[in-house]
Amino acid sequence: MRGPPLELPSYQTEGAAGLDLCADEPCTLAPGERRLVPTGIALELPKGHEGQVRPRSGLAARHGIGMVNAPGTIDWDYRGEVGVLLVNLGQEPFELVRGERIAQLVVAKVARVSVKLVAELSATRRGAGGFGSTGK
Repeated sequence: MRGPPLELPSYQTEGAAGLDLCADEPCTLAPGERRLVPTGIALELPKGHEGQVRPRSGLAARHGIGMVNAPGTIDWDYRGEVGVLLVNLGQEPFELVRGERIAQLVVAKVARVSVKLVAELSATRRGAGGFGSTGK
């Protein structure tokens, strides 16, 4: 059910960190349903960068629409179509129209590290405390 090519992803404001990604086909997401929604675009990222696909806060706040794997990662060597794995966490079916903004794409540099096995880690004040251990 795809139509003519959609507009290219774009930043909506001067200060926007992410390019808006749009749905390339309409669908209805039932409550609790997840679906891979195509965007109709493929891209070539610069070597040493990744694309982070993030949910749109407006869809989450108004309709309970989020992403199952947020953020999704696009590796620099991927050349296929970008898809967004949406989920309806709301109480009502959500009608998605073609061309609707469904996610944001943030492009960021990637730091690669060398992995090595060590007998112990260096000490810090926090130590192994996680999941709210800082009290905030």
